[in-house]
Amino acid sequence: MTLAFVFPGQGAQTIGMGKALADAYAAAKAVFDEVDEALGESLSSLIWDGDIETLTLTQNAQPALMATSMAAMRALEAEGVDVTRAAFVAGHSLGEYSALAAAGALSVADTARLLRTRGQAMQSAVPVGEGAMAAILGLDLDAVRAVAEVAAQGEVCQAANDNDPTQVVVSGAKAAVERAAEIAKEKGAKRAVMLPVSAPFHCALMQPAADVMAEALAGVEIKAPAVPLVANVRAEAVTDPDLIRQLLVEQVTGSVRWRESVQYMVAQGVTEAWEIGAGKALSGMIRKIDRSIACSTVGTPEDVQKALQAGD
Repeated sequence: MTLAFVFPGQGAQTIGMGKALADAYAAAKAVFDEVDEALGESLSSLIWDGDIETLTLTQNAQPALMATSMAAMRALEAEGVDVTRAAFVAGHSLGEYSALAAAGALSVADTARLLRTRGQAMQSAVPVGEGAMAAILGLDLDAVRAVAEVAAQGEVCQAANDNDPTQVVVSGAKAAVERAAEIAKEKGAKRAVMLPVSAPFHCALMQPAADVMAEALAGVEIKAPAVPLVANVRAEAVTDPDLIRQLLVEQVTGSVRWRESVQYMVAQGVTEAWEIGAGKALSGMIRKIDRSIACSTVGTPEDVQKALQAGD
């Protein structure tokens, strides 16, 4: 089987995630220690013993999810499975940073600091309450783009996440997104759900955050990843460090082309995907994109052992 390692994005966070990995594997615990040191605070205490509202704040959720993914990756490595077992790495939005850390393109400490900066910049780019996102269920990408165009009425309204054939997320000014949700239902969408997010991610309103990330990324070493990254904004494999840096900036305002990214990997021969870190949202999306891909989640010591058996 040709394997891909995929890394979850925001929304997968739970209190206690990664704790069992840290208890079972010294290398996994070391990831949380490294992230705590890089941020100058005990993020691990928040992840394991805090409250979900604080953990869900973008500036906390982003480095926390990366830390959990990297703890799972280190657990796999302790069992003899390194990133080169995979043909590709890919991540959903912030998961792209986890993928790059897993592939050795970014250090864990740099990734934690970048994601803290990214979370703060995305949160502060648009005043709370002025932006929104909505998941449109049952319309394809072209149909949702047409809806967003009609709904915009001079405001920002864009298709932000093309998650799978049944779900496209729109992002932009709150009133425009609310209009898009209503228009989508009129156009035959099964549902249009306003999302409980604190900012309108992956649209033009995030340009101030993109500017911040351009500066932050300019000061960080990016190496060629050990395996190719399937980039969100290109939906194809990249390995050049300068191009990766550029695409991470573009990603802040650009669409997450997850459906196309999975289709690209399938076209390259991928038949199996391991979701590394918290939750199983990506596995659900992948199954809707192509049911032929065997999906496994790797977020606990038990998951690590199951994945090892599946990979034998």
